[in-house]
Amino acid sequence: MAEQLLLAGLNALKGYIALHVLTCLVPAFLLAGAIVSFVSRETIIGYLGSAASKIKSFGIAGGGSFFVSVCSCTVIPVASGIYHGGAGIGPAFILLWVAPAANILALVYTGSILGSQMVIARVVAALSVSFIVGAVMSLAFRKEEHQRALTIKATGGKMMTKRDIILLLLLVATLLAPNYAVTGGSYLAKVYVWAGATAVAALYAWRVKTWGEIKGWLKESWWFVRTIFPLLLIGVFIVGVIGAALPQEWIETWLGGAGLRQSFLATMIGAVTYFATMTEAPFVDTLMGLGMGKGPALALLLTGPGISLPNWLAIGKVFGFKKALVYVPTIIILGTLVGWIAGFILT
Repeated sequence: MAEQLLLAGLNALKGYIALHVLTCLVPAFLLAGAIVSFVSRETIIGYLGSAASKIKSFGIAGGGSFFVSVCSCTVIPVASGIYHGGAGIGPAFILLWVAPAANILALVYTGSILGSQMVIARVVAALSVSFIVGAVMSLAFRKEEHQRALTIKATGGKMMTKRDIILLLLLVATLLAPNYAVTGGSYLAKVYVWAGATAVAALYAWRVKTWGEIKGWLKESWWFVRTIFPLLLIGVFIVGVIGAALPQEWIETWLGGAGLRQSFLATMIGAVTYFATMTEAPFVDTLMGLGMGKGPALALLLTGPGISLPNWLAIGKVFGFKKALVYVPTIIILGTLVGWIAGFILT
């Protein structure tokens, strides 16, 4: 039994490294480094900073997150990038939640498998939860945010240049293109698309940036790699072990119906298990075929890609364990309530 669990953990690790590092994490780390290096502090502070209107900053963070198709692990360097660039804790954690929980790519795929009703429910639930999460994090760490706002100030420099905006858009393309351009093809096809997009971004960066700027960008990207990547590997291994140890019969028995218990169990399964973006939809579809209720299904659709055990560890490392201890239970509570309420609404 111990050997089987060890093998399951190693297989999960092998699959994660083979299918996600090159086309997901590498572009995410480069994008995060570029956000810190090239996005002007004035831009981030003006739209997403602690002093900005909560309605405006939360709305921009929530709406923009739909277009960032990443998983719970890949989103961490991106959210960390805007946070260290001057964004408030509320908008940063809204991005941390919405991008994996309800990005446009996952929504399209969910609709094709589970239907429009689940898509609408997923969008409404993700946005509702995001504003509550932003408010909770801002309120819980308001003193820290106030002190941080005093030290993170605009320097009076110019806003982002047109060249910086183009470079960031090219880097976003390296993150999104493999999934958007190749939705049903082989992983090798995704690698080709990623390589082409990366080559274009690299060539553009070489033409418009000095070598010193490029080295600074790579240095910032490497900080994210050495801080986050080891924890992701440890977390993925643990998740593989848990997945092998969890009996399927238990899931079938305890996830049917629309009660609070079922929703909580679905939320907890999603909260500890790693789902690459879009993989949650077929998994939930399978469980629904075995009798899982629509309420618990929605809870799992949100928390499955939204958070995970690797995500917990990395958030604690990057943002601090106090923030992780507030954020994770908040998501679990809200996910449970959303699933419970949806169980009575969705028919």
